[in-house]
Amino acid sequence: MTQQYNYYENVKNDVLDFIKDNEININKVDREELNEQLWVEDSVTGNGSGSYTFNANKAKEYVDDNKDLIREAIDEGFMDRQKTAEWWLDDCYESIDVSLRCYVLSQAIDDAIEELED
Repeated sequence: MTQQYNYYENVKNDVLDFIKDNEININKVDREELNEQLWVEDSVTGNGSGSYTFNANKAKEYVDDNKDLIREAIDEGFMDRQKTAEWWLDDCYESIDVSLRCYVLSQAIDDAIEELED
């Protein structure tokens, strides 16, 4: 049995990589500006191109592992129930995957910066 894909942990690691690769000074970083930048960064959310994985089967695997997170994002008003159901029925798993990455992004940024400050 494979381990469930953890969006929070994986997006946080992508944020850490982005910060390190771009030599961002975390002591001077504007979190809102960083959030806006990463919102469309394919290596973090996939929202720039519409895909993080560039692999529908991999996205489906990640999404299928995280129905509770999808429900949470819908309950929080971040994702639309009807649109998400349409994506699911149309096998648009990459759209759901990107939405989940954007949903956890702010927390991932906070966690990454906290980790770097320690």
